[in-house]
Amino acid sequence: MDQTIVAIRSRHVLLHFGSEHRDSSDKKHRDKDKERLKLKDGSSDKQKDKHKEKKKEERVGRGLCYFYIATVLSELNPLITNALVLALCTAVLVACVGMLVYILPSLCFFIPFRWEEERYTDGVKWKFLEHKGPVFAPPYEPLPSNVKFYYDGKHMKLSPGAEEVATFFAKMLDHEYTTKDVFRKNFFKDWRKEMTSEEKSKLADLNKCDFSEMSEYFKAQSEARKAMTKEEKLKIKEENERILQEYGFCVMDNHKERIANFRIEPPGLFRGRGDHPKMGMLKRRIRPEDIIINCSKDSKHPKPPPGTKWKEVRHDNKVTWLVSWTENIQGSIKYIMLNPSSRIKGEKDWQKYEMARRLKKCVDRIRAQYREDWKSKEMRIRQRAVALYFIDKLALRAGNEKEEGETADTVGCCSLRVEHLTLHQEMDGQEYVVEFDFLGKDSIRYYNKVPVEKRVFKNLQLFMEDKEPEDDLFDRLNTSILNKHLQELMDGLTAKVFRTYNASITLQQQLNELTTSEDNVPAKILSYNRANRAVAILCNHQRAPPKTFEKSMQNLQTKIDAKKEQLADAKRELKSAKADAKVRRDEKSKKAVESKKKAVQRIEEQLMKLEVQATDREENKQIALGTSKLNYLDPRISVAWCKKLGVPIEKIYNKTQREKFAWAIDMAEKDYEF
Repeated sequence: MDQTIVAIRSRHVLLHFGSEHRDSSDKKHRDKDKERLKLKDGSSDKQKDKHKEKKKEERVGRGLCYFYIATVLSELNPLITNALVLALCTAVLVACVGMLVYILPSLCFFIPFRWEEERYTDGVKWKFLEHKGPVFAPPYEPLPSNVKFYYDGKHMKLSPGAEEVATFFAKMLDHEYTTKDVFRKNFFKDWRKEMTSEEKSKLADLNKCDFSEMSEYFKAQSEARKAMTKEEKLKIKEENERILQEYGFCVMDNHKERIANFRIEPPGLFRGRGDHPKMGMLKRRIRPEDIIINCSKDSKHPKPPPGTKWKEVRHDNKVTWLVSWTENIQGSIKYIMLNPSSRIKGEKDWQKYEMARRLKKCVDRIRAQYREDWKSKEMRIRQRAVALYFIDKLALRAGNEKEEGETADTVGCCSLRVEHLTLHQEMDGQEYVVEFDFLGKDSIRYYNKVPVEKRVFKNLQLFMEDKEPEDDLFDRLNTSILNKHLQELMDGLTAKVFRTYNASITLQQQLNELTTSEDNVPAKILSYNRANRAVAILCNHQRAPPKTFEKSMQNLQTKIDAKKEQLADAKRELKSAKADAKVRRDEKSKKAVESKKKAVQRIEEQLMKLEVQATDREENKQIALGTSKLNYLDPRISVAWCKKLGVPIEKIYNKTQREKFAWAIDMAEKDYEF
């Protein structure tokens, strides 16, 4: 009897909750339309819509409450045998819960439901998108009349266009870039394009140009900004916050989402990475006429600045970018996108690492296949198998054919030439060594000496036979052929998935090997950075040592030396306190000894922390850890490691990175394994 009552109650509650849920689901599209109208209508309509939304939330919340009550009663039922007691208990529970029914709905909606929403099909990313467009760089302000430019020792007044470009060079005068021949040559060539005909006839030699007064002016401005009062800094901060609130958010399918880079980069001189052949070229000012806006048809379209117009306004809901334009240096398309912490970006990240985990399950089969293909009778299959081996073992990029006229001689695996490899039957005590030397992405040099398997070595000898240095190593292979083959091996597989997989699995293995729970937090962080460094080396993420590296290391060493002196003094004081305690043998002297011991321990920990920091900084001098951490390492590995070893997540990810990987921080438990 009791079970029947509870069963009926449970069924009634579930049906009630189900009907409420169905009502909610049936009205989904109508509610979306209302929300769109709500964003446009006046305050009275907003109030009505808010009231309706609140009622809806309360109904669903009450449904949840009833469901929980039924569950509790089902659990209590075996313990209640007397129908009267059951009725009494039910009455009490209903009376207590009656008040909560109107409180819990609001509490229930602290739960983020956004990940459970309807997914669109056919590549559709959104149905409604509204934003304010980009924030353009401020116009150029001419230099004060007392700041002069000299040519061949004589003062020369520059036209506004030529002066603006000259200031770009002046701001970089102390940087080593301005000493490089390629940089200077490219700058002077582009600078002359902005000069008047009279200026062109006079300014014939960059070496005779004197930018020193300009440089000093910008240094003084920089110092003045540093010396601003709190009130002045607060005023700037408030203005930046106002701009952020106006332009830094968009509405996508009823969600207010943060935009990542709503400010368009100001004009300047292109630096590039490595020895880029286009360094020093002029990055031109982006104007409204260069901009393509993407938003929904039924949204309020962004307005261009007065007197201007957009290049185009699109309504492409199969892409997630909001604004795009083509930059003039390399002809690449730039985008304004959603912030990495947005739902769409987080989902994409999660899918990327799940794809790499899928590869983990079949990588042994793929490796067995390409090893077998090394013996194929067809040259194209052999070349494909060796290239795939390099992509897997060395995390090389596949490589893409460059556009006609592209001057940077950068290559990937498929576009390697004979001159990029040197084969050594024996080298440094190892057999079958391949020496790689080529420019990879962003003109970063890839140099590596790798021992390979004998059959790979023999195949490379075969591929290089009767070829000139400038001939393609894999002349029967290109990225299209390779990608088609990868898709056949695993749905969605690309060369980048191998890179993500090998980076993540390397981090997981290195963390397991390098860290122990007995280490203190600084030592654990050093181990983490060493594991990350192994990945950065694998992926060839190099950087030039920072300009301030030597100075910062000197400052750190000064702190270490001072801390050592402090430790020596503390040890002497401890020794003296111990001697005093032996003579006096009272409670006060014993306490003094304990206090001195603790002081020594504290200073030793501080010294160790500084020494670990110095080691870490030295080892990371020419390695960029950020690229792999943000793009190739499954963040759940790092989160689980932090939770398992008691390392604050703030020590590994900064605030921006924590926002980007919020999904991983919520999802990963301490036992997560890639």
